[in-house]
Order: sequence, then structure tokens, then C-alpha cells
Amino acid sequence: QVQLVESGGGLVQAGGSLRLSCAASGSIDRINTMGWYRQAPGKQRALVARITNLNSTNYSDSVKGRFIISRDNAKNTVFLQMNSLRPEDTAVYYCHAFVTIRRTPTLYENLELWGQGTLVTVSS
Repeated sequence: QVQLVESGGGLVQAGGSLRLSCAASGSIDRINTMGWYRQAPGKQRALVARITNLNSTNYSDSVKGRFIISRDNAKNTVFLQMNSLRPEDTAVYYCHAFVTIRRTPTLYENLELWGQGTLVTVSS
């Protein structure tokens, strides 16, 4: 079964740091773009940061200069280093990835995956 498993959420004081990790597992032929989204109470899920398989990155304006996304292709893992955290960063953070799997020796399929979510709470 192909899936994303996140870790690293928790409670931190404003100004502190946290690092989220997300590992893709299963029979994956290729991982394309990976990213992080977040959903605060009463709000829609929104992009935080994403990184392509060529390490091109983009960030939401609200986290630029504070968060850093990176990936370890050998371990099928993406990271989100979150610094200078603010109470408004409180949300459930979801890992996201576009992957390619091989159904048969000649048939490939593209899948969109989501992690189960990890809660980040920033206290003031």
C-alpha cells in the first residue's frame, strides 16, 4: 500500500521551532512534487510549501523566510523546518505528494497522496 506517514508535530511556544517529516512508503516508481498544506480551525486547507523532484521550491507568503522545505530522495522523505513560529501557524499540517507507481511492467499510474495530518500548536 502506498502511503505518506508524517511525524514531528506538537506544542511549541511562539518564537520556537519544529521540524516535520513525511515518509512515502510502498511500491513507488517515482516521487514527483512533495509538499505541505495546513488547515486551521474554520479555514480551508492551504499550501504552505512544496518542492519538485528537481528541488525547486515555493512558499506561501505567510511563511517565507521562516519555513524551509527540503527532501531526501534516497529515503522518499520530505521535511518542513519551521522557525520563528507564531500562534497563527497553529493548524493541522498535511503532507502531500504526486507519485508514479507501476501497475504492470508496462503500465504506470499517477497518484495523489495525502498524509493523515499532524497537529502543530503554537502558544503565545
